Amino acid sequence: MSVVNIQEKFKLFEDQWSPKKIGELNGQQILLAKIKGEFVFHKHDNEDELFMVKKGILEMHLRDEVITINEGEFYIVPKGVEHKPVAKEEVHILLFEPLSTKHTGDVVADITVESYEEI
Repeated sequence: MSVVNIQEKFKLFEDQWSPKKIGELNGQQILLAKIKGEFVFHKHDNEDELFMVKKGILEMHLRDEVITINEGEFYIVPKGVEHKPVAKEEVHILLFEPLSTKHTGDVVADITVESYEEI
């Protein structure tokens, strides 16, 4: 394993809503994603999911509230909670979640990714 420069990794891709794997540890995966627009409401029945904003402002829509996550902040969506990430402008995020976590949870959509590209 070598030192990973997160900003350099973000320069390696442009596609939206398609997380890239940059590491694994203890059954967890570390993902980077660029997002803009709205995702789909979904949930992960068995896994919590951490969203850390590296650039921009992310809105996490829950069924009963909207959480604003600013650059340098993170939010953990508890397992079983329906959520929909929304980015009015491009946002760069780091995700930390178990290897078993499915991209769109219990929902299959056009944007669903079955396996993550490693960069």
